Amino acid sequence: MSTTRIRVSRRKVLLGAAAAATSPFWFNIARAQAAPIRIGFPVPLTGPFSSDAQDQVRAAEVAVKEFNDNGGFQGRMAELLVRDDKLNAGEAATRTLELIEKDKVNFVVGSLSAAVQLSVNGVTKERKIIYNSISQSDAINEVKDWSPYTFHEALNPHLTGGAVGRYAFKRFGKRVVFLTADYAYGHEMVRGFQRAGKDFGVETLADVRHPLGAADYSAFLPRIQALKPDILFFCNFGRDLLNSVKQATEFGLKSGTKFVAPVLLFSARTAGGAEAFEGVVGGTSFYWRMEDTVPSAKAFNDKFRKAHGGAVPSDYGALGYGGVRTVLEAVKNAGTTDSDKVSVAMRQLKYDFYKGPQYYRACDSQSVRSVLIIESKSTNMKDKNDVFNIVATEEPDEKNLRSCAELGFKA
Repeated sequence: MSTTRIRVSRRKVLLGAAAAATSPFWFNIARAQAAPIRIGFPVPLTGPFSSDAQDQVRAAEVAVKEFNDNGGFQGRMAELLVRDDKLNAGEAATRTLELIEKDKVNFVVGSLSAAVQLSVNGVTKERKIIYNSISQSDAINEVKDWSPYTFHEALNPHLTGGAVGRYAFKRFGKRVVFLTADYAYGHEMVRGFQRAGKDFGVETLADVRHPLGAADYSAFLPRIQALKPDILFFCNFGRDLLNSVKQATEFGLKSGTKFVAPVLLFSARTAGGAEAFEGVVGGTSFYWRMEDTVPSAKAFNDKFRKAHGGAVPSDYGALGYGGVRTVLEAVKNAGTTDSDKVSVAMRQLKYDFYKGPQYYRACDSQSVRSVLIIESKSTNMKDKNDVFNIVATEEPDEKNLRSCAELGFKA
């Protein structure tokens, strides 16, 4: 081959490469590779759960920053798109649909209500988009609501009620009253306690129900006092838990009755104060003092402190971190943002990102995780955030969940 022919061939190659690089086809591929990985995040930024929702956002932002600081995925950075679902199922469905169709999110994480998360899940599963729920629900794991794109990072009421109930019934008595928020979360928590209570011969004296977002509990307290229960279970959440515990304490119900909450919120305790919550026992998926014994909790807390002026993450805040972190980890493991492949990678995760070992159960994608039993304290506090003692831990164990068959899954 002559020197002239070699030069011509090389020139053709260079011109061809230049043309390809400037063509719309190659430009679109380059844009797709650089496009951010968008995670929709619908949570109730307004309403009675707003404090916990805002902490979920703060912790989710930590997960996104960590992912981006580590180089993202194939040059693609993550982006969190937060929307206010206003604690309303219809609003949540609308916002989720907009996130998918208008904002082109790759995945959805979020919710802070048992009812609202089912609405979000209905939209995502129809469009085959992964949804990782970070709020308690029993129904989301059942066959009628579940899909291969449905994941549940949070505890569920059966697991929480079982763990707290097994601790409480042994120690505080068997005659119980439930003060219950009248929606799915409250109902499912009562069911969890009652199922656990069968092994202890527990007697339900009353299930006293109140509307979601109630401000005044004075109409319910005299009836509860007259029943003289060993345990009063507060099966409510957020501002409802704060208000009901404070008013029950002021009414004098702690005399002879132990106060127990299935989910004893860090936000409610810090807002309500030591006196109102003194001695209240409850469950939680995360408490920042886990850092004393769990290295991953310490690492997460340090990242959160650095990002948010020294503050510590709340229990539901930690779920925001875990819900986003698991999705992004699965993207890297799957080597793609395709929901079908990422869902497979998520079910294969064995992870310890912020609270000790976890994994998603094969049949229903429920995160198998520990439950902490905590008690509120008013003395020997190292600082304003040192509000609980961890008095027991129920380690991760599938036997504490409802069986796959009970949920409707076939072997």
